[in-house]
Amino acid sequence: MPSQQFLAHLAERITQRPNAPAIRWRDATITYADLARMVDDATAELASSGIERGDRVAVSADKSPALVALLIALWRAGHTVVLPSRDLGGAALTMLANTAGVSRLVTPSPVLSEPTRPGGVHHTPPAGDSLLILTTSGSTGVPKLVPLSPRGVDSFVDWAARTFDIRPGARVLSYAPLNFDLSLLDVWASLANGATVTFVDPRFATDGSYLAHLVDSQRITVLQAVPMVYRLLADLSVGPTWFPGVRHLIVTGDSAPPKLLPELARMFPAARRYNIYGCTETNDSTMYEITDAVERQLPIGSPLPGVDTRVITCEGDILVGPGSGELWVSTPFQAAGYLDPNVTRDRFVRDPLGGGTVFYRTGDVVHRDEHGVFTLEGRNDFHVKVRGARTNMAEVEHVIQRHPDVDEVAVVAVPDDMAGNVLHAVVSRREGSSLNSLKLRQLCMEGLARTAIPTTITIVDEALPKTSTGKVDRTAVRTRYTERI
Repeated sequence: MPSQQFLAHLAERITQRPNAPAIRWRDATITYADLARMVDDATAELASSGIERGDRVAVSADKSPALVALLIALWRAGHTVVLPSRDLGGAALTMLANTAGVSRLVTPSPVLSEPTRPGGVHHTPPAGDSLLILTTSGSTGVPKLVPLSPRGVDSFVDWAARTFDIRPGARVLSYAPLNFDLSLLDVWASLANGATVTFVDPRFATDGSYLAHLVDSQRITVLQAVPMVYRLLADLSVGPTWFPGVRHLIVTGDSAPPKLLPELARMFPAARRYNIYGCTETNDSTMYEITDAVERQLPIGSPLPGVDTRVITCEGDILVGPGSGELWVSTPFQAAGYLDPNVTRDRFVRDPLGGGTVFYRTGDVVHRDEHGVFTLEGRNDFHVKVRGARTNMAEVEHVIQRHPDVDEVAVVAVPDDMAGNVLHAVVSRREGSSLNSLKLRQLCMEGLARTAIPTTITIVDEALPKTSTGKVDRTAVRTRYTERI
């Protein structure tokens, strides 16, 4: 990720507009000149930290100007950086670092590093020419690792700047953590193009009044967030509830309920409003401009320029014209695969029409209408979105099943206006066991991302309901155990 092009563009901004604000964080304003000094300081600290040039390192820290400076210093020194979620427990983080072939875990200001395991790394999986490895929002302790290519990120940064008018004078809100691909637009496209980035303080990320004040006082012009954020703003009855300064508003990361759309038009009367679909592996893939209230489900739109799509029916045929099936995409921004080639083979596949184009199998079922506009219908597996993070319920079950006193477990998703979905786990414990939900919650906290931890864990002393084929009947589980919660 940030390639020589990114570093060159950033250097131009520092030279051309050194006193312009680059980052606003809490009560501080970091100019482009300040950021340059912070990068130089981090570079000097790295030189004395014992990290060898080119080492693959993991950086785990909350978003801050110091973290941004450290990442730029690492890229400038040729390091490949793995950015894991801050929600991962200690055991899960160690597993991920070992899987990624990380030699050091680094934290910013002052730069501190420690080996991820004694003796360093004996085998480092190749990451191609990537300088940034993101993780999918996987729900187990070892999410899939996605190396981003400089060419793909450069293409995305250029597209985002053109589409959303990210330039000197633009003011962009950064809500998502840096390990989310949303930060490619919020932070890296903004800094490469001389805009000002305002960081949301994670301590107040679910405080609607705080968010409204930030958007209003910082005169934000570009706002990208998951539907939950807009719901927090819409529910306010006092303080700023009208934001005429926003020019581009992006809904992404999860499905937006139709009842939210009139609120967006009310709160952001001067903004062009977009629903954007994508994932870590491909970045943004489709876009729908919201021009009026949509009474039905909000479409995810049409392919972006340079994006190619295939819709594969449940019979494995390529759909021509309107209809439903699994969405496959090929984008100018996408990764070449995962760090693990065995996982890559299942998801990154050759064009079924022939030729050398590689498509990513999203696992999402879509409906394409007669105009080529897609609407998301759901997942073809056990994945759901929880607070914008794609979560595999089968993997949550796998973590809970690790406890020796668990006989059976079923995790079900229940729609929620704020989170999109919330997870409920129902566990049948072994006969005579004293297993309780507190013990299982601790297990989940160690092995799962925070968004994947079930909202409730119900312990029962009876077998879970089954289908006629002997499988756990999740529909019956949902009806029997979650409707009374």
